[in-house]
Amino acid sequence: MKISTPATSRSTLFPEYVLAVLIVGLCTVISLLLRPHLTATNLVMVYFIGVLFIASRFSRRLAMLSSILSVAAFDFFCVPPYYTFAVTDYEYFITFAVMFLVAFLISAMTARIRFQTTAALEREAQTNALYRLSNELAGHSRVFEIARAAAVLAQDTFRIKTTIFLPGDDGQISFSRRTSDHLYVPSVEQSIAQWVFEHGENAGKGMKTFPAASALYIPIRSARKMFGVMAVIPNVGASDALPSEHKRLLEVFASQTGLAIERTIAASAAQTAEVRVEAESMRTSLLSAVSHDLRTPLASITGAAATLRTHWDRLENDVRDELLQSVTDEAERLNRLLSNLLEVTRLESGVHLHKEAFPLEEVIGAALHRLRRQLAGRNVKTDIPANLPMVSMDDVLMEQVFINLVENAVKYTPTGSAIEIAAYLRDNFVEVEVRDSGPGFKQGHEERVFDKFFRDRTDNIRGAGLGLAICRAIVEAHGGTIRALNRAGGGAILHFNIPMSDSESTLTPAQRNKS
Repeated sequence: MKISTPATSRSTLFPEYVLAVLIVGLCTVISLLLRPHLTATNLVMVYFIGVLFIASRFSRRLAMLSSILSVAAFDFFCVPPYYTFAVTDYEYFITFAVMFLVAFLISAMTARIRFQTTAALEREAQTNALYRLSNELAGHSRVFEIARAAAVLAQDTFRIKTTIFLPGDDGQISFSRRTSDHLYVPSVEQSIAQWVFEHGENAGKGMKTFPAASALYIPIRSARKMFGVMAVIPNVGASDALPSEHKRLLEVFASQTGLAIERTIAASAAQTAEVRVEAESMRTSLLSAVSHDLRTPLASITGAAATLRTHWDRLENDVRDELLQSVTDEAERLNRLLSNLLEVTRLESGVHLHKEAFPLEEVIGAALHRLRRQLAGRNVKTDIPANLPMVSMDDVLMEQVFINLVENAVKYTPTGSAIEIAAYLRDNFVEVEVRDSGPGFKQGHEERVFDKFFRDRTDNIRGAGLGLAICRAIVEAHGGTIRALNRAGGGAILHFNIPMSDSESTLTPAQRNKS
């Protein structure tokens, strides 16, 4: 909706005066035709209609003029003696007074209604303009984009050239940093824009400060900071000053733009701070993992190796084997930790799947075979339908998923407790669950256990908190989802699904949930 102000110059008012006289003349002609058939008091209604028409279309001043002309015409043409202003029956003075009073009230009330209608339309236009502005600014996240959107909308709303100048690297207003392709104002007026930027006050055309300028300069600011200057260039032939209501709305435009820029800067700063905090937290977690989970196996390896080197001849064979086994175990543990760190880095840089159709039971079997020493003394139950079709997947990565999930169950469950692996088909997705009978997840940690370096329970349990994060990255790369649940009878369930075919794997988990 465009915002405009009706012209009120003499050149536009003169035709309206002529039209008012013509309408009163038309009412007189009608009254002359009806005069033989109606009494004079009834002819008053004809003039009332003319006054009402003029009041509803034109200014209040014109309506008052038509009221006076109507009373005079009624007296001259419709009251005996005709064609003279002399009145023989003095009762007609009451008629004249009532006629003028009613015509005055009609014109006043109609003008008031017209004014209220115009004001309502103006408020609607302003509200619509501000609504469009808020929507436009909300869709941008950079300062220059916000400034350009505000300038374009102001130019479209007020139908006048508008540009916004932003400060340069030195903090001074620069005409080279503007939202418009062309510079609409003389370059010498950069000093005026700088004055507005420094003082936070309007200046330029129509103002007391720099009234000879070619544009009106309005500061773009928030309550605490200046962000730029809006230059409004009136159209050629326009009056020196913009209408006051337009100026107020432009100031609101500038204020809203400043608030939007401030919100964007604050959001960017908050995001940067959040990233910094997350990076610091991750660095702390990584240092903790390195300091504990790397130093512990290294200390064990160093101690066992030193004992073997120093007391080899005095050690019994069983002790030697135990120390050598300790070196092997700690080295394997160190290797797993470093492999997980490298795997997280690789997955974060992008997962490249090499997918083929594989039987799921073969992948599970390969994972359990690699974990045969950790699973010694454990009862591992598998429940996989014999008719489960082959699944399109990267078998190496998916084997790593099962290894990490089963290792997680081994860590957090009592020695000798059972571990269950179940799979079933549903809606072209294979659903997999790894269940244990341990203490389960702490309340509220069901989603966080998949974050890097997060560990649900740390009491006497080794690990860096990377295994489940790797599982989530691999499962989501296959187009699936993974979640952690607490088992009803006690224990934990790690559940994930992946599509049977490649057509589903192209969808992200969020897209698939929507569908």
